[in-house]
Parts: sequence; C-alpha cells; structure tokens
Amino acid sequence: MKGLILSGGKGTRLRPLTHTYAKQLVPVANKPVLFYGIESIVEAGIKDIGIVVGDTERYIRDAVGDGSKFGAKITYIRQPEPLGLAHAVKVSKEYLGDEKFIMYLGDNLLSGGVKEIVERFVSSNSNATILLAEVDEPQHFGVAEVKDGKVIRLVEKPKIPPSNLALVGVYMFDSFIFEAVDNIKPSFRGELEITDAIQYLIDKGFIVDYQLVKGWWKDTGKVDDLLEANRIILDDLQRSIGDCSIESSKIEGRVHIGKDSRVINSTIRGPVVVGEGVVIKDSFVGPYTSIGDTTFIRSCEVENSIIMEKTVVENIPYRIDSSVLGKEVFIRKKERTPAVLRLVLGDHSGVEIP
Repeated sequence: MKGLILSGGKGTRLRPLTHTYAKQLVPVANKPVLFYGIESIVEAGIKDIGIVVGDTERYIRDAVGDGSKFGAKITYIRQPEPLGLAHAVKVSKEYLGDEKFIMYLGDNLLSGGVKEIVERFVSSNSNATILLAEVDEPQHFGVAEVKDGKVIRLVEKPKIPPSNLALVGVYMFDSFIFEAVDNIKPSFRGELEITDAIQYLIDKGFIVDYQLVKGWWKDTGKVDDLLEANRIILDDLQRSIGDCSIESSKIEGRVHIGKDSRVINSTIRGPVVVGEGVVIKDSFVGPYTSIGDTTFIRSCEVENSIIMEKTVVENIPYRIDSSVLGKEVFIRKKERTPAVLRLVLGDHSGVEIP
C-alpha cells in the first residue's frame, strides 16, 4: 500500500502567511503541519509516499527531502494547476499503479493516527473508505448522506447540506478510483471533485465504506483553525527543559524549551513550546503559545499565539493574543498605542507601531 499526500494549492485562506510559504509548512507546536501527516502514514506501516506539489514545490522539497528522516521514501508528483483533489489523483496514476493507497490532505491534522483505519481497509473488500466527522457548518465541506449504514450521496460544499457529516481529509482507495476520475467532469469551480469521483463509485455499485472520526480533526486552512490545532497539540505537551539558561524566571506547568535558549526575568506558563536559540527577556509567555527558533521577545506579553522563527517582538505595552506571526517579522513599539493588538503577518514583514 502506498501513501499520497496532497501539498499543492495556493493557501489563499492563510494569506498573507502563504504569499511566501507553503500552507502545509506553517508550524503547529513548532512542527510543520505536513510532518504530522507523514509521520501518521509511516506509523501505519506505509513507507512509500508520494507528495503532490504545485507552485510551492521547492519549499516542500527543502523541508521534507527524500523522506529518510521520517523513515520513508518520498516521490514528488507535479500538479501543474490546482484543479481539484480528483485531478491530483489523476496526475498520480503512474506513481500509484494498481496498489491500494491512502490519500491525506497535507494541511489536515487527525488525532490517533491512521494505523487502525489503514488496517481495516487493507483487510476489507472495500473499494474506498471515507472518514466522516460531525461539524457545525457542513456547508463549508464535502458532505455525506448516510442511510441504513451506507453512504448514498456526497455533495461538495452544498448550500443546503443533507447532513452534518463532513468528509475528513483522509481517504482510502483501490485502483478503481482512476476509472471514476476518468468519468467525471469539472464542477462549477472548474475542478475535478473527489466527492464526484466517490459518488461515481457509489452509483456504479462499488463498495464505499465509511468510518466516523472518534477524536478531533482539524483542517488548518484558516487562521482560527490553525490556532485551535496549536492548542490541541500543546495539550499533550510534556514538560522538557533542555540545555538552556533560566535566569530569575518562573517556568510553570508543561513547558518545552529548546537548547541554547535563554529566559531572563520572565514567566512562562504552559502549555508552551519554545524553540532553540530563543531569547525571552522581561516578558510573560502564556498558555498555548509556540515560539520558533532564534526568536527574540523582550518586554512583552504573549499568549495563545504562533510566532515563527527569527522573529523579533519587543517593548509592546499590551498583550499579544490569538496572533500568528510569520518568519523574520519584527514588531517594535515607537510610541503609546491602543490597548488591543491582533496580528496575522507574513514572512519578512516589518511593523513599527506609532
């Protein structure tokens, strides 16, 4: 069995972060979202993984490499344009051959991994297995209608959803999916929809199984979902104070601090993950914050935020909350300002607050 991870797309919902970066590489708890998917597939015993890439291919290649650091072999598959999930399957046909495969959307996070799901699919006679989760706003997702324990209809982002069961970004297929993809037409969005391909299988009498997601699932395509995913991952953080310097500071709760970092006259209240080579001085870092490598924070209060590597935040007189700061951003106070600040800044940004 092979793995197929989709890492194309333009990441428009995460702009400006994704103007200069692949959305699948935005970090959650200081680890790129994409890495969680690769690790989950490898844990399920699948070592041969194809990654579908688009305009951000070079960033994905630089981050993932040949896959050896994950214990996997990575093959990169170019998708010229982001023309839908089913189109990504179509361009991967030569790589996948006749093998069963798991398709995993690279910006999704799924609790508990996929090992049990993969094992069930391999041992079954199903042609496809989809994962479903109950959601509050199903009109934003592909939605399944289930009757008598069977999937009878799938609809992509319906205005009037037939249920609250959304398709999770993890699918299992055998080679009959290529027949389905070859027999569907682009949707009104101009894309080949995976929901249409699965519906083809249902209509033609192929066996389409489903499983309900027991734990949490997050699509990290929007800032609020990204921050929630960060909170969920940090909830499982274990305390770990590495080879670092703690001077006149309080470290409370589940906090991970990387090597060569310095915490001076500050309080860190977990769950918080701090990368390597970070300096935190005269500051408070509150729960559910991730701070990337070689970041400098001075005279600030930060919580419930993601701060990426090589960023400078200093001398801000009010708390930064629910914010995402890209790489090599700087925020400095110039004069007195209002008491609220919420930021989403792309890489290499600079902000001087008047």
